[in-house]
Amino acid sequence: MLTLVDNFSRESLAIRAGQRLLGEDVVQTVDAVVRSDGAKPASIRVDNGPEFRGREMDAWACRRGVRLHFIDPGKPMQNAFVESFNDKFRYECLNAHYFVGLEDARRRIENWRREYNELRPHRSLGRIPPAVFARRAAALQAPSAPSDLLLGDSIA
Repeated sequence: MLTLVDNFSRESLAIRAGQRLLGEDVVQTVDAVVRSDGAKPASIRVDNGPEFRGREMDAWACRRGVRLHFIDPGKPMQNAFVESFNDKFRYECLNAHYFVGLEDARRRIENWRREYNELRPHRSLGRIPPAVFARRAAALQAPSAPSDLLLGDSIA
């Protein structure tokens, strides 16, 4: 699993499930989120997995002027929110369902992601869901204000 979370709004922007995820999969996922959102992040915080350290991700970030911030090896607390998110995701979705195939997993994961964003209040956001917070913040924020994204991998 590849999880992509906005550090400001705490919104889960994407969760990509696959049997094996490569750097090109990461780039496709991040690019799709950036295109749909219309604003590129100022930086992306990632761990040291090969899918993040490879040429594809480096070239993508260079072309778009996005800084990649690698956490120190063996220091997941430097990416604490995405680690916490992955823990909730693992417990509430992956461990709670029996998946009959990859497409079934993708469907159930996307349903969980939407519920997380739209319905679940988040204490650090004033007890409102991340998507509601993001919409309110977007209405108040300058349109060119870049955000920071967090990428993480979650193992089922």
